[in-house]
Amino acid sequence: MPRLFGLWLVLVVSAAHAGEDTIKIGILHSLSGTMAISESVLKDTVRMLIEDQNKKGGLLGRKLEAVIVDPASDWDLFAEKARELLTKDKVAVVFGCWTSAARKSVLPIFEQLNGLLFYPIQYEGEESSRSIFYTGATPNQQAIPAARYLMSKEGGEVRRWVLLGTDYDYPRTTNRILSAYLTAEGVSPDDITTIYTPFGYSEWRGIVERIKAFGSEGKKTAVISTVNGDANTYFYRELVKQQIDANAIPVMAFSVSERELLGAGIAPVGHLAAWNYFNSISSAENEVFMKMWGDFNGQQDRITNDPMEATFIGFRMWAQAVAQAGTIDVDAVRQAMYGQRIKAPSGFEVVMNTNHHLSKPAMIGKTNSSGTFDVIWQSINAVRADVWSKYIPDSTKRTADWTFPWVCGGCIEPTFKTW
Repeated sequence: MPRLFGLWLVLVVSAAHAGEDTIKIGILHSLSGTMAISESVLKDTVRMLIEDQNKKGGLLGRKLEAVIVDPASDWDLFAEKARELLTKDKVAVVFGCWTSAARKSVLPIFEQLNGLLFYPIQYEGEESSRSIFYTGATPNQQAIPAARYLMSKEGGEVRRWVLLGTDYDYPRTTNRILSAYLTAEGVSPDDITTIYTPFGYSEWRGIVERIKAFGSEGKKTAVISTVNGDANTYFYRELVKQQIDANAIPVMAFSVSERELLGAGIAPVGHLAAWNYFNSISSAENEVFMKMWGDFNGQQDRITNDPMEATFIGFRMWAQAVAQAGTIDVDAVRQAMYGQRIKAPSGFEVVMNTNHHLSKPAMIGKTNSSGTFDVIWQSINAVRADVWSKYIPDSTKRTADWTFPWVCGGCIEPTFKTW
């Protein structure tokens, strides 16, 4: 009996050490609520990447382990779950958030506890945190190229604008930047109208009628949409119901991808989206990415999207930084992140800059009858992210640079900090 007890004790201790020996990866995405339509697939993207890394032997001789939580599209709950991941679960890094409301909710938690968050969504800029690496687009990598395209002959020479968004930080700040840009390009304030709706909004009939009326006054009109979450399902269904012709009034979306259209079961043919990656891109790297996704989900689908690619980029760069630093220590990994580069599924080489943002391509896609996007325009080179927009007066002189002598996310003069 003592011998059996001793064997049992050894097994229990060994199992405990095995648990401690994994590197824990936090996944902080809404799996329920209004944002689940967009965020759930990102949880699975991180799981896929963890599984792939473990097949290669893990990192630093240790396996990776996913710690998944559901903040349920509740911004306060995002902060609570972030604190749990860092203090209770002791994760080495977190991949998560979609909305700026969620990101701003967790930001002070990550800064206070010296955590590390990889944020994979396009956003309004005007922020650079020492604790966050932003792998989505800033306005100069998405919003400005989209407006410039629509104003061009190729894009239809649009002269009237509906700025339509969900009512929170990202759409409001992005529309402030777009309004200033359009005004600088000679657009009259009378030719710009702005509309905001709540999260989960479903009663689109009146708003679509307003858009039709605004577009019937003799000038080519377009809608730039920063609507987020499942509200897009109802919006696009109403566009189809009211027969909004994409040639007459195109909708350029910043937060609708192949996955949202797949989930909505609609194909708003001819309408547009601006991203940094599309599933239809032809590159060797994209073929590998789509095959990885298909293999992971049992070939149920091979539909990938921009936030999935941004998650892929962030994960691969983090893994490279850990291998380079030889540790999961946050300070060491952060330093090793600067200059990390990979050949992304977009077919472009993307690089992490010292402003904690990527240089990446800008692209425009047009929806086809299968509910995916054909790429109709892309930048020649990767575009470096402008964290602080020159179209916001208070931001024009600000610099984000986390290396000496700046060491800041938004200062006007060089500074120096000891952490």
